Amino acid sequence: MAAPAGRSVVFVTGNAKKLEEVIQILGDRFPYKLVSKKIDLPEYQGEPDEISIQKCKEAAQQIDGPVIVEDTCLCFKALGGLPGPYIYAELPKEVKNTISHRYRALAAMSEHFSQNNNTSPQEKKKKQED
Repeated sequence: MAAPAGRSVVFVTGNAKKLEEVIQILGDRFPYKLVSKKIDLPEYQGEPDEISIQKCKEAAQQIDGPVIVEDTCLCFKALGGLPGPYIYAELPKEVKNTISHRYRALAAMSEHFSQNNNTSPQEKKKKQED
């Protein structure tokens, strides 16, 4: 389904590959044309949901229209949710540029676990005890 003329949503990114990925993920049924625009947004601090809301509001105000923003954080339950949203903002630009996109990382992780390890931690423990 092609997006109706004049109906577009801005995906906030300067990365053409990321835009391609998002368009692919959203698929043909997404009812809007997705266009990208690079804008500078503050590095908000707080809970991931709060950060996403703040970034979306700021971007929508700057664009003066509907937007999609992306924000990534790394949370470990064993560390009480740390480092959370704080890790990326503190990394140097050179390191940020080497980080794979979440979609590809999740796909690779999923493939790894489906091919190499179909056993739950409980099943592993039981096998070790036997």
